Amino acid sequence: MNDLSASKSISALAGMLELARTQKLPFNDLFQFAESRSAAGLKAEAAEIYKSWIAFNEGHPFLHLVYFNYSVTLRQLGDIAGSIHALRACLKLDPKFGPAHINLGRAFEDAGVATQAIQQWRTLVELTSDSTADRISHRLMALQHIGRVMENAGLLEEAETVLWQAMELRPDKTEAGQHWSAIRQRLCTWPILASSDHISKRQQIDSMSPLALACFSDDPLFQLARAYRYNKSFVGRPDISGFPRKTPKRKVGTGQRLRVGYVSSDLRDHAVGFALREVLELHDKESVEIYAYYCGDPAPNDATQARMKKAVDCWRDISPLNDEEAARQIANDDIDILIDVNGYTKSARTKIFAYRPAPVIVNFCGYPGSMGSPFHQYMITDGHIVPPENEIYYSEKVLRIACCQPIDRKRAIAETPSRAEAGLPEDAFVFACFNGMQKITEDTFAQWMKILVATPGSVLWLLSGNDSADQRLRKIAESAGVAPERLIFAPKAPNARHLARIAVADLFLDTFPYGAHSTAADALTVGLPVLTFPGKSFAARFCHSIVAAAGIPDLICTDPEDYVEKAIGFAKDPASLGRLKQALKDARETSVLRDIPGLARRLEELFWQMQAECERGETPVPDLRNLDVYYDIGAELVLENMTFTDDAAYRQRYREKLSEWHDFSPIPQDNRLWTAPDT
Repeated sequence: MNDLSASKSISALAGMLELARTQKLPFNDLFQFAESRSAAGLKAEAAEIYKSWIAFNEGHPFLHLVYFNYSVTLRQLGDIAGSIHALRACLKLDPKFGPAHINLGRAFEDAGVATQAIQQWRTLVELTSDSTADRISHRLMALQHIGRVMENAGLLEEAETVLWQAMELRPDKTEAGQHWSAIRQRLCTWPILASSDHISKRQQIDSMSPLALACFSDDPLFQLARAYRYNKSFVGRPDISGFPRKTPKRKVGTGQRLRVGYVSSDLRDHAVGFALREVLELHDKESVEIYAYYCGDPAPNDATQARMKKAVDCWRDISPLNDEEAARQIANDDIDILIDVNGYTKSARTKIFAYRPAPVIVNFCGYPGSMGSPFHQYMITDGHIVPPENEIYYSEKVLRIACCQPIDRKRAIAETPSRAEAGLPEDAFVFACFNGMQKITEDTFAQWMKILVATPGSVLWLLSGNDSADQRLRKIAESAGVAPERLIFAPKAPNARHLARIAVADLFLDTFPYGAHSTAADALTVGLPVLTFPGKSFAARFCHSIVAAAGIPDLICTDPEDYVEKAIGFAKDPASLGRLKQALKDARETSVLRDIPGLARRLEELFWQMQAECERGETPVPDLRNLDVYYDIGAELVLENMTFTDDAAYRQRYREKLSEWHDFSPIPQDNRLWTAPDT
């Protein structure tokens, strides 16, 4: 701001302050002036005019609204305490003003006093027990906030109860249901879906996140359609009228480097960060120029992030920017190939990609499935996860590397503990699974119980969820004829120690339909064999890809029965498993799994292939045809929750449903399962 503008601003503020002091500043003019100051970045002036108006206009019928706006401005200035005082004053004037209760709870939460936040929202819930449209809306918001804070605090059962109240209040709103189903998966509360007079199972399915759905059912067509629906609701159609579409710069054959951007909230000490850090170090800097865009929590400055910052050509923290600002930063950087390393995972910034800030957008490494979006053009995976016949389950063009699970060969591994130090019996056969609790389904656990019943003296070593989930699994084990003490739960441990302790188990048992990803690579890295069987979806085929890349295909089973039979066989004949462990050890350094230089070169080949296609005008258009139909059919079929079917039977179920739908209302052809002629 120049001196003249500053002088005019000061003069205008002085005039408004005088009008406020003399009670001559109308309520609407006050808001208009304060909002214009805030929009111009002069939030302190906005706060000053609110404060003065409040001081001299006691008794005004809308004073509570001025206090509320004043609190918002103070919050924007970072004055949480001042904001809390203003909100309390607002509520003294109008105790049932819902937005003030909501914001006051948020202020307490951000100040680190979650108990007061929850109590504030509970007050609103009690005040809004009578049903007007506004009060129902505020009651819903309060319940959702209570559930979210309880979930973050680890109070999962309490959060589940509160979120169920929110779901029954407005079953058409999916936010509460999304968290509710995820919590039940983490708690191993089976069946995941529950009956109610107020909310249907279909509505519960509709509210599931794509990740929770991948844990629930091996149905890649429905997962694609769910991703498509989720994208429409979560991202929508941002206004891109002022954001021109990026056109490719000519790079092929010019000797110029290709500019590649990785976008993720997980470029830190995280499974994705561990997977990518050596890849970033090994990229050929004569071929590609690497930009990293971090969009996670305030920079942790951990060891992974430190390594990445050294490895890339440019590091940008875009977490303080909104989606459009972040997209403009990427566009201004002239990125050629932009890689989404989040997908629909926690802290994803999917809307950034909707602005199409680069000519080519790629789904890779962070999310196990199709994005189902109109702006993700490619997906990088491997031939085990997506064989050619399964490309119909993805909206992106599929390109392949040798193994879709990068690893870091430099990861620190502590000294291997003894079994006693790991809390295990010395002479028992130890089955292990270190997947998150949300991946353990009722059917997977039943298979494990069959294995334990058939192998007396063996134990099952799991990563602890919380006390409630651990005890629930022990009770279920006991009802299946397995002594509860045969389930041993490992507490959380630093990464280097966790990697070391994995090695003392005998056999890793994978989960289905969402199998182990980086956890399987970790196990194989320290010499622990992983037993798995593939399904049809991305998440259900990932683990068998890793096992194949490690060079031990004998550990890939054909179906659940084969999986149970082989697990029992290995426990009864440990020598046969010992031979596989030796084979794993012998192939360790020459396996595809550890060929990270080769993976980096292949990625660069694919980046240049995408660039060449883009320059020729051949960038693929995501195939989103008939996905609303596939969604409705999938929602019917997924309620049957058939956890394992062969591919032919699976496709036939869809074709039969498509035929029924077509008879009622003609469906246009697509390149998936519907090839009937248009009518």
